[in-house]
Amino acid sequence: MRLAFYGSSLLSSYWNGAATYYRGLLRDLAGRGWTVTFYEPDAFDVLAEAADADVVVKASGVGVFDAELLEGVLRHARPDALTLFWDVDAAATLDELKAANDHPLRQALPRLDSVMTYGGGPPVVTAYSAAGARVVHPIYNALDPTTHHPVPPEPRFAADLGFLANRLPDREARVEQFFLDAAARLPDRRFLLGGNGWGDKAMPANVRAVGHVGTGDHNAFNTSPLAVLNVARDSMAAMGFSPATRVFEAAGAGGCLITDAWEGVELFLQPDTEVLVARDGQEVAEHLAALTPERARAIGDAARRRILAEHTYARRGAQVDALLREEAARKRASHLARGAA
Repeated sequence: MRLAFYGSSLLSSYWNGAATYYRGLLRDLAGRGWTVTFYEPDAFDVLAEAADADVVVKASGVGVFDAELLEGVLRHARPDALTLFWDVDAAATLDELKAANDHPLRQALPRLDSVMTYGGGPPVVTAYSAAGARVVHPIYNALDPTTHHPVPPEPRFAADLGFLANRLPDREARVEQFFLDAAARLPDRRFLLGGNGWGDKAMPANVRAVGHVGTGDHNAFNTSPLAVLNVARDSMAAMGFSPATRVFEAAGAGGCLITDAWEGVELFLQPDTEVLVARDGQEVAEHLAALTPERARAIGDAARRRILAEHTYARRGAQVDALLREEAARKRASHLARGAA
């Protein structure tokens, strides 16, 4: 089976949740016999190559010419090929669809065979179906244990609480609420902030900002502090059922994770035993104040066991492989039946 995948960068050297997601899934599919070709944003000269594929995927957030790329992919795909839109930011996309009845994706949904999403659970399925999608499959983030795993702690990342995220407008208020407020409540504890864009941000004196942390250092960043924090963006927190790649990366490294509260967290990690859940900065501070190194290790070890058992890209890949093969076979059979009529 041949898969043409038009998406954003597969080789990002920055911490890119979509790239991590693409790599984990597509590598597993390649191991299951798929011939995968990934086309990055400058893909217009290769749109015609979609005609060679049995399954054609257009991902969200590819670039400024997203609408033109989507239309081009649909135009060049074979009539018997399976066509999908794969949304790696469903909450934001659905907000756009609500705001514009003439949105290009809304116009394309009836022509697409199905939609797959980075997460979102039942709320995303309901919203996409209402917008005109034929079939919707949430395919959640997961762990690739070959890239995210325990490593010895490093002194440069030593802290009581570490948080890794680039500064984004739809996350900043929640970072203030969950991370900076917690730091202000615990002035005698050490807080570590990694990510781009925080240089001019006012912070408590006990917060050390280290700037960009390359993907090769993420395991050490997750294992060196006593605990690490996950803070969802506004839209994903509101939608629920949308665990970020950071959740699986931290758990895969055996880090003790504190996460902001969002609906569906227990589907991935059990609160209090595999993850600590906080509703605001005060609860983050309370979790951290009560946390001992022994309990932190126990939570991190339990989280790693759960993720390895239930939430790896091998499991996600098996799910996607079965869905794509079943839907592609159905599409081919329907095309042949129409031709024979």
